[in-house]
Amino acid sequence: MQIEAREYEYANDYKVLIESYSGKPEHLLAIMQDVQKHYNYLPRLAISMISQHVGIPVSRVYAMASFYKAFSLVPKGKFIFRVCDGTACHIKNSATLLDQLQEHLGIEVDETTADGLFSIETVNCLGACALAPVMVVNGKVYGKVSPGDVERIINEYGGQSYASQHKC
Repeated sequence: MQIEAREYEYANDYKVLIESYSGKPEHLLAIMQDVQKHYNYLPRLAISMISQHVGIPVSRVYAMASFYKAFSLVPKGKFIFRVCDGTACHIKNSATLLDQLQEHLGIEVDETTADGLFSIETVNCLGACALAPVMVVNGKVYGKVSPGDVERIINEYGGQSYASQHKC
């Protein structure tokens, strides 16, 4: 597991997060969730430090991280746009919202803008079918979203330059 030099800049931050838990193996998932929440992914150095802290081999920590979809091993944007593609949302044209996001931000699903500001994901169901189509940005739910709403929502998160560069 290759650790990038820039990750070492955050080693003390990782340590503070990780050591806020006891070194018991049963805290593994909670530690991973905390790191994921803070950084929007699990950095390799953090995985190594978690492994040492709870006394579990790196391979097991990595296996757990790759098993659960909630964890990411690659950096994600500061703002993560999640578009629901469940049945109700799909019928109400969530694919059009996804197309609009991709055009405005200039990235595809599961990609992040070069500046690390935005990522796009799809989810199977957000459980808000009455609000279809639904999009969530960092926990904020947007319901009954129309294609015309996409640019406004991007702009709420400082994406004016993206919206103007990739005008639909």
